[in-house]
Amino acid sequence: MHELGIIIQIVKTVERFAEENGVTNIDTLVLQIGELSSVIPKYVEDCYPAAVDGTLLQDTKLEIEILPGNCICHKCDKVFNLIQHNKQCPDCRSQDWELLSGRELLIKEIIAY
Repeated sequence: MHELGIIIQIVKTVERFAEENGVTNIDTLVLQIGELSSVIPKYVEDCYPAAVDGTLLQDTKLEIEILPGNCICHKCDKVFNLIQHNKQCPDCRSQDWELLSGRELLIKEIIAY
């Protein structure tokens, strides 16, 4: 489970940001995880309490938003969800596409109070 290491690095990044910007109380951390990334949201949720224990984020809530795995068809320019359409354009049935989103792992928002 590499998610614990990833979350520990995110916590360090958020703490560094908070220190540089004078933020002392954080209520919520919002992450965006692409549905095609190698990071499993459930595992992130499970290891979050251990990763934030004893840190500035100890009492924070974690929110995760899933970003869709969207791509664009090179033949007809249709944008579609890769998973929902089984890697095939729903309009022209082409499998010649380019990935637009879905592999991200982003710190979207740090909500302070």
